[in-house]
Amino acid sequence: MPHPVDIHVGSKIREARKMRGLSQTALGRRLGLSFQQIQKYESGANRVGASRLWTLSNELKVPLDSFFEGIDDRPTRRRSSQTQSGLAIARQIESINDRETRAQLKALIRSICKSSI
Repeated sequence: MPHPVDIHVGSKIREARKMRGLSQTALGRRLGLSFQQIQKYESGANRVGASRLWTLSNELKVPLDSFFEGIDDRPTRRRSSQTQSGLAIARQIESINDRETRAQLKALIRSICKSSI
């Protein structure tokens, strides 16, 4: 039975992978792993070692601690449709070629989020 922390970290790996628009196969190739191994990490069936987690963080271009965000917010669970919408928006933002425009848009979104608290 997978440990809840391994399941959480795996779901964050999946989220970051999808945000980058990568398949399990593509990520596995970049890391020298099979897609099955990526599947096992994402499901929590296999634990991710510290060095592999560091490599995943670099490959997926996310901060290392992002894999643990929300871990203390148990037992909340995001609805799939909200997650999918968020990922689609994030992909669209990341597809903007102009770095300055992308940064300004991210700043605007952060500002809106802060003002709604």
